[in-house]
Amino acid sequence: MPLAEIISVGTELLFGEIVDSNAAFLARELAARGVTLHRKTVLGDNLNRVSEGIRLALSRADLVIVGGGLGPTDDDLTREAIAEVLGETPAEDPDLLAWLEGLYTSRGRTMPQVNRKQAWLIPSAEALPNPVGTAPGWFVRTNGKFIVALPGPPREMHRMWREQVLPRLPLPDQALFAVTIHTQGIGESNIAELLGDLTKTANPSVATYARKTGVDVRVAASAPTEQEARTLAAPVLETVRGALARWTWGEDGDTLAGAVTRRLGGRTLGVVEAGSGGALSLLLADEPGFLDAAVTENHARLITLGLTPVTLRDEGVVSEAAARELAAGAREHLGADVGLAVVTTPSGEGAGQTYVALSSRDVEKVAALNWPGDAAQIRERAAVAALALAYRALRPAEVGA
Repeated sequence: MPLAEIISVGTELLFGEIVDSNAAFLARELAARGVTLHRKTVLGDNLNRVSEGIRLALSRADLVIVGGGLGPTDDDLTREAIAEVLGETPAEDPDLLAWLEGLYTSRGRTMPQVNRKQAWLIPSAEALPNPVGTAPGWFVRTNGKFIVALPGPPREMHRMWREQVLPRLPLPDQALFAVTIHTQGIGESNIAELLGDLTKTANPSVATYARKTGVDVRVAASAPTEQEARTLAAPVLETVRGALARWTWGEDGDTLAGAVTRRLGGRTLGVVEAGSGGALSLLLADEPGFLDAAVTENHARLITLGLTPVTLRDEGVVSEAAARELAAGAREHLGADVGLAVVTTPSGEGAGQTYVALSSRDVEKVAALNWPGDAAQIRERAAVAALALAYRALRPAEVGA
């Protein structure tokens, strides 16, 4: 199988000002086409470092994909770096220059002279049209290997990759089949113990990933056809599903909020949040069973939603009793079939202390957790904990009750 490396260029990536979503997109695209990705590298806008990175990647890989650095300014150096590595001199391509000038003219503008570098090509490079931007890509063939230079903006990069790069690449006759199993309530190390040697196999492969909503387990197999890949993965997938059935809430594109909605079975859900800032409501926003929510830390408002003055005085808002009362209050005061409440302390003294509770006609459940983190992490974890409690509490047998 061919080997690939991705180089993302941009000082803003190194500083964390922009998240490198392009590399993740390309990694998925390569895996789906039987290309093995060995490395992903992020480099700042420095000609020597970018040239060195491309030269090293080209010595190890069959395909080097460089993202970013194709703009018109002095710190956009991808073209210069590729030219330096190959010992070639860039020159303006008349057709590219005419296209660029026409692009500006069609918008009633005059093209700045700095944009002329976007019309550069080297003898080994073929220009890749960019229908939604001003930066053409490069497709370079050198000694049986390939260098692909793509623009940084995701909207431009995704389209160029699919429309211009994929038809030019001699990809292997290989298909990938993968299923991602979502779990909750079990740690990554515990899953690894349960699965044993399965996580050491190469094809099919079994890998675990910690996510906000729990731990994901990905089973993947590659073969010449999709059906062969499915057949190869089937026995391993069945084993993994069986071992993790107790903790599994969905697969692939499922969401935890969606899994809760399925457990609701047509009933409505009301939510009360104190301290979580609407994080739970945001996760539920697109779900059809989500009826209403109250997001507040105001004690007087919480009392109107079911919190008793005695609980407020003796135990406080962030307590098991308060969570129970507010879950019941979500049913009564918001008019929902099921009430879900979360009370948490996102910052300051006691930060991380959280209680979540569910109340329905037949079930009342409460859970406590105390995880460290900043305020945003605590709110997010509290919201996920509430959904996890709802999923566990609303057993399939209760649906439609």
